[in-house]
Amino acid sequence: MQITTPQSQDTAKETLLTPRFYTTDFQAMAELDISKNHNEFQALLKEFRADYNKQHFIRDEEFEQTWKSLDNKTKALFIEFLERSCTAEFSGFLLYKELSRRLQKTNPIMAECFLLMSRDEARHAGFLNKAIGDFNLSLDLGFLTKSRKYTFFSPKFIFYATYLSEKIGYWRYITIYRHLERHPEHRIYPIFKFFENWCQDENRHGDFFAALLRSQPQFLNDFKAKLWCRFFLLSVFATMYLNDFQRSDFYKTIGLDARQYDIQVIRKTNESASRIFPIALNVDKPEFFQRLDKCASDNRLLIEINSSQENSLIKNLSKLAIYGRIGLNLIKLYLMNPIESSKVSSTFK
Repeated sequence: MQITTPQSQDTAKETLLTPRFYTTDFQAMAELDISKNHNEFQALLKEFRADYNKQHFIRDEEFEQTWKSLDNKTKALFIEFLERSCTAEFSGFLLYKELSRRLQKTNPIMAECFLLMSRDEARHAGFLNKAIGDFNLSLDLGFLTKSRKYTFFSPKFIFYATYLSEKIGYWRYITIYRHLERHPEHRIYPIFKFFENWCQDENRHGDFFAALLRSQPQFLNDFKAKLWCRFFLLSVFATMYLNDFQRSDFYKTIGLDARQYDIQVIRKTNESASRIFPIALNVDKPEFFQRLDKCASDNRLLIEINSSQENSLIKNLSKLAIYGRIGLNLIKLYLMNPIESSKVSSTFK
C-alpha cells in the first residue's frame, strides 16, 4: 500500500482553498463564561454521550470489491474527494482534542463536549482513510499532524468559522445522500450510504457552536458582529463554490450539477445560520451567484496559468490582474445589503 499526503505531488502547494488546520487562544477559551447557556450545554453533552453513531461506521460486504470497474479519471476524482474530506475531518479532530485537553480543569463541560466531538471527527477520518485504502493508498495522518501549517483564529472567529463549517457539512452530506437515494445508479461507492447518519454528527457539532455563540451575546448582538458574520458567511460560501467549480467533473460522476448543488447547499446553510447569526446573505438576488460564477471562472484561469509553460514574469502579471478581479467581485459581494435574520423566514422559505 502506498502512503500518500493529502494531495499528489503536483498539487501539494497550499492555497487559500486547501483544507486548513486551526489553532486558537486556549487561555481565552478557558476563561469563557458559558453559564448563560448552561442548560443547553447539559442537553448537548447528553446527546454527545449517547453516541448515536457508535455502531454506524462499520464496513459491510459491499466494500469488498476491487473497484476496477471505475475508470481512471473517476477513480482519481473520487480519491481526491476522499483525501480532502479526510483531511478536513482530521483537522477538526486535532483542534477539538487539543481544546478538550486544555479546558479540562477550567471548564469540564466544554472539555467533555470537545472530547466527544473529537471522537466523532476521528471516526469520520478513520472511515474515510479506510476507503482510501480500497485504492491501495493511505493518508499519512501522522505526517499531517507534524508538517501542516496551523492558522491562528481567536475564539470568536473559531466559533463563527466552525459553526458554519459544521452546518455546511451537514447540508453537503444530506443533499448528496438524498440525491443518491433517488438515483442509486450514480452511487459509485458505498460510503455515500453512510451520509444520512454521518451528517447528524455534523449537525450536532454545529448546534454546539451555536450554543457557544449564544453564551457570548457580544459575538452576535452589535454592529461589529454583523460585519464579522457577513464576512464568514461569504468566506465559507465562496470557498466551497470555487472549490466545487474546480471539481465539477467529480459531481458529474455522481449525477450532480456542481453549480446547482452548491446553490442548494448555500441557500440551506444561509437559512440555518440565520437562526443564530443576526443577518443572512441575500443569496436570492441574481447578482450573488453571478459574481460567484465570475470568481470561479477567474480562479480556474489562475489554475491554468499556474500549469502553463509561460515565462514566470508574464504568468505573475496575468495572475495579478485576475486576483484583482476576484478581489473586486468578493468586495462587491460583501457590500451587498444583507437580510436581517428576523426577515429570513419570509424571504427564503
